[in-house]
Amino acid sequence: MPKNGEDCVDFVVVGLVAFLASGLTLYSGFGLGTVLLPAFALFFPAPAAVAATGAVHLLNNLFKGVLVGREAHWSTVLRFGLPAIPGAIAGALVLNLLSEQPTFHWGAFGREFAPSAAGIVIGVCMVIFALLELQPWFQRLSAPTKLMPLGGLLTGFVGGMTGQQGALRSMFLLKGGLTASQYIATGTMIAICIDLARLPTYAASFRHETLSLSDRMGALIACGTICAFAGAWLGARYMKKATLGVVRALVVVCMLLIGSGLVLGILGA
Repeated sequence: MPKNGEDCVDFVVVGLVAFLASGLTLYSGFGLGTVLLPAFALFFPAPAAVAATGAVHLLNNLFKGVLVGREAHWSTVLRFGLPAIPGAIAGALVLNLLSEQPTFHWGAFGREFAPSAAGIVIGVCMVIFALLELQPWFQRLSAPTKLMPLGGLLTGFVGGMTGQQGALRSMFLLKGGLTASQYIATGTMIAICIDLARLPTYAASFRHETLSLSDRMGALIACGTICAFAGAWLGARYMKKATLGVVRALVVVCMLLIGSGLVLGILGA
């Protein structure tokens, strides 16, 4: 555990982001993983950041499932969630392969940087999703319901490889004829399916040093989870549906900056 105020920065950042994101993402259109991954990426290598985010994401979704799960549209959960499971496993295995691939080196101001292949892929995806979040047409984009199984497979794969699953999932669920409460609950149950598939794959396939859950990382995951629980509970009880344009803009800026840092090797080393 941290011993002084300076050492507490990671706990403050992760805890605050998890609390705010968990409550706001019930209604804002982007997922907890989208917001929390950049926070973990500030302090850990990219693959470990994805895994840590996934752990908080799963535990928080299990908690949200208790709160709203009764509203889930279960036929949609099965059509989308079952294909997402092999997709998530495949994506997690690809992330493991990328974490072992060397890339280029570059230097500036007397420092050397060596971005990992995993960091580059995750960073590029963060930048792409951040730019798409700025596009009104993307927020309205939806796919035919007949493509829902394909959407589950694709969402699972991207979620397993990069931790980013909310945007794709939303695109395929928007035309599902769901009410607002069904949409939230159904998305939560699908996310649980993906997380349950990818987390054991991370644990089984990543090198020990990549996923070494030190006391500090374990404490950060616990901190993020507790704060996310509090945010989800308050969000479910008190928050009203809102546009949250300012929040979306801040998230996009963070995703652009941290995604670029991962690509360049400045972060996630």
